[in-house]
Amino acid sequence: MTAFLAATATAVQKISGIAALSPLMLAMVAGILLRNTVGIRASVKPGITFSLKNLLRFAVILLGFQLTWAQLAGIGAVGFIGVVSTLVATFVVIRVVGRMLGVGPALTDLIAAGTSVCGASAVVACNTVTRGSDEDVAYAIAVVTVFGSISMLLFPILGPALGLTGADYGLWVGASVHEVAQVTGAAFQGGAEAGQSGTVAKLSRVIMLAPLILLLGAMARRNADSAGGSAPMPWFVLGFVAVMVINSIWPLTAEIKVPVVGTTTFLLTVALAAMGLETDVRKLRARGTRPLVLWAIGWLFISVFAILALGLA
Repeated sequence: MTAFLAATATAVQKISGIAALSPLMLAMVAGILLRNTVGIRASVKPGITFSLKNLLRFAVILLGFQLTWAQLAGIGAVGFIGVVSTLVATFVVIRVVGRMLGVGPALTDLIAAGTSVCGASAVVACNTVTRGSDEDVAYAIAVVTVFGSISMLLFPILGPALGLTGADYGLWVGASVHEVAQVTGAAFQGGAEAGQSGTVAKLSRVIMLAPLILLLGAMARRNADSAGGSAPMPWFVLGFVAVMVINSIWPLTAEIKVPVVGTTTFLLTVALAAMGLETDVRKLRARGTRPLVLWAIGWLFISVFAILALGLA
């Protein structure tokens, strides 16, 4: 069932021809609609669980094939420091503001991860250690899609107005816009140089997904120990790092990389379909508007801070 929903979402995206239309989001929405209208049988629950855990973790490991250390050199030391400082500052600010607004800690962490790192992929990957509810994940992915889409439409207008060059504009987009597809959609509107710069900056943020998950996992284990419980060790992140190192030494050829990237996206889409099938809309409504306000604050912060941190102002 999850594979069927993922295949359907992928087909709809390709038929539409809209590159920024995320099949991950489409699959999750389809799963939510199916769960909350027709309902699902108990017999499919094991498959949903398998998709949410095993396939998701395997997909995160495969993400390493899309990254190399050489890509970091593309934006230089100053650019990389600016990207990382933007990521760290955004994550910390959202956590602090989330606590002030009274948003649950798990949902706050998912919003912080999705905003600061790489959108839906970061949300579902970090949830393996934050252990938020399916409704938390669905809410986080919904708002990251909305605000990322706003950025994709707004940034190509703001870039020229701010007097940014092609490379600087791409760097700004890559350091602040959420999803990879949204980054490419916005950055390449500033030209090929902007598109390349934006893509490299974005991949630099994706690389930080591994240490972020490890950090969240360590925090979860510390909290669990103090409460007398247990928390998972995200061993699959070590696989992500190992694959990235291998890809840096022996990069995949174009003939192999294309199907690997496609497989990774499809597996993530399968996981999101499973997430949708586990989401109860009634519980989603109960989250209220505070998480939405939190994400709006995070979106504004990362958009402005990225310009300052990268020295583009």
